[in-house]
Amino acid sequence: MSPVPYTIVDTEASLSAVLRSFNVSSVSARPVLYLDLEGINLCRHGSIAIMQVYQSEEDHVYLVDVHTLGAAAFSTTATDGVTTLKSVLENSSIPKAFFDVRNDSDALYNLYSIYLRGVVDVQLMELRTRTGSRRLLNGLARCLERYFTSARMVVEASEWNEAKQAGLRLFAPERGGAYQVLNARPMRQAIVDYCIQDVTFWPDLYDLYAQGLTPLWKRKLDAEALRRVAVCQQQSYMPQAQGACTILHMSEEGFSIDIVQNVTTAVVRDDHSFLHEMHHHVMCT
Repeated sequence: MSPVPYTIVDTEASLSAVLRSFNVSSVSARPVLYLDLEGINLCRHGSIAIMQVYQSEEDHVYLVDVHTLGAAAFSTTATDGVTTLKSVLENSSIPKAFFDVRNDSDALYNLYSIYLRGVVDVQLMELRTRTGSRRLLNGLARCLERYFTSARMVVEASEWNEAKQAGLRLFAPERGGAYQVLNARPMRQAIVDYCIQDVTFWPDLYDLYAQGLTPLWKRKLDAEALRRVAVCQQQSYMPQAQGACTILHMSEEGFSIDIVQNVTTAVVRDDHSFLHEMHHHVMCT
């Protein structure tokens, strides 16, 4: 697999120059932007270190250095004098794909007053493809493992796992690392590789899960993504519990999605112990 080109965006000037690549409305439902966040205690009680933005039309990953830029990461304007990263994130006409948006939404809203709109949650899309139980969500590792297996992508699976393991050795305390390495500058190459690996596969997961997606299902999934965003902004939201257990029911009218709030048991399944805290590696405690 060829390395995906990337750019570290750590100055207001460089951010202003690349914002044009983010301000793109999709002519179809398929997102152009695939986003993820890394941080220490990634929620309202912690901090955001890096925002990964994969621009799929360019096949390019932008690593926005939120730790260095601070609030300027979201308020700096593009060369048009209008567009900001905040305005892109809040623009409902720009589809933006996340994998489990909950803690990302919590952190962005409570730390930077950003109300996400236009969210496509790939984790929810996976539920629709199942023929068995839909009560428990799958984590990213399980989703990618099944994708790699079905596509017979042995080399890609090995490279993905290697990058993940290298990153975890740096920041996971049980591996002798420290979460503060996410804020160390310049960014270590292992952290860079860790950040870019996931988002570059999300378009493939999206395409896989979008097969056979009916208008009814799309409306249901869009509504649930919006509800996830809103729930995570509430004062009562508990990031460490991931907020809710997703339960899908079949009725004569089709599928409906119900949410059970503040579930204390684990609701995300992952077979990989190295992704011990769901997709976002730094949980709130």
